[in-house]
Amino acid sequence: MSSPQQWSAADVPDQTGRTAVVTGSNTGIGYQAAAELAGHGAHVVLAVRDPARGEAAADRIRADHPGATVSTARLDLASLASVRAAAADLRAAHPRIDLLINNAGVMFTPRQDTADGFEMQFGTNHLGHFALTGLLLDAMLTVPGSRVVTVSSNAHRFKAAIHFDDLQWQRSYSRVGAYGQSKLANLLFTYELQRRLSAADAPTIAVAAHPGASNTELIRNLPAPMRPLAAWTSKLLFQPAEMGALPTLRAATDPAVTGGQYFGPDGWQQQRGHPVPVRSSRQSHDEEIQRRLWAVSEELTGVSYRV
Repeated sequence: MSSPQQWSAADVPDQTGRTAVVTGSNTGIGYQAAAELAGHGAHVVLAVRDPARGEAAADRIRADHPGATVSTARLDLASLASVRAAAADLRAAHPRIDLLINNAGVMFTPRQDTADGFEMQFGTNHLGHFALTGLLLDAMLTVPGSRVVTVSSNAHRFKAAIHFDDLQWQRSYSRVGAYGQSKLANLLFTYELQRRLSAADAPTIAVAAHPGASNTELIRNLPAPMRPLAAWTSKLLFQPAEMGALPTLRAATDPAVTGGQYFGPDGWQQQRGHPVPVRSSRQSHDEEIQRRLWAVSEELTGVSYRV
């Protein structure tokens, strides 16, 4: 076992008997987290937009971990109809869910709308996961030790605010600003959900994590002239997805984790390293903003929580 300061995948406890749903898990840190959970005995559901890519990812996990139990579910977080259909299928197949990892996301997309008219980054990264969590929570609230883990980013600090007067960026648009808003929303959601779970004395906890600077496919949405340089920089400076997945895995499995914690790398500026509890921005802890965003999210998605 590694030391607490050097927590690694070797520290993931036995997951036998647990069911884990991981969004965006056919590639990147989502795939790495799903593979580790499956390798440690969990039944892992890869909730992905492209079923063919999901099945290919499941096959890779089974090849690397013979005997692993892996299934797939179609989920497009940019469509509330898809979120509702996926949640219904998941509840029917898995009446008990131990772990929901809200990992999927898009970054720096050009200005475009989801199927429901939401700005793509806010709609996918926050509203899609808000709706999915609310629709699956009943399958978790009776499960001791169940967890909702939502993946945020250091970008929640950069040009980040919840633009309540223009949530969908219709007046003007900034790729970086819209991404920062969505990642700040992930944290505000986590902290408000944890407060509600605690008030209900639920066995479920809400935790957040961020991967630091990780080499994943998220750069695909950068403007075309920037992609070659970004790809070269990522390979040279960023940590591999296996390391980027560790904060998520610790948030999801470490028995010492408590609700409302936030995990990230322990290196310089939380860019690289092993997962430890880290601080998020002061704004992310503003309870008034948390409650206001929650109310707006319920209104926009039509999903209300029992807690």
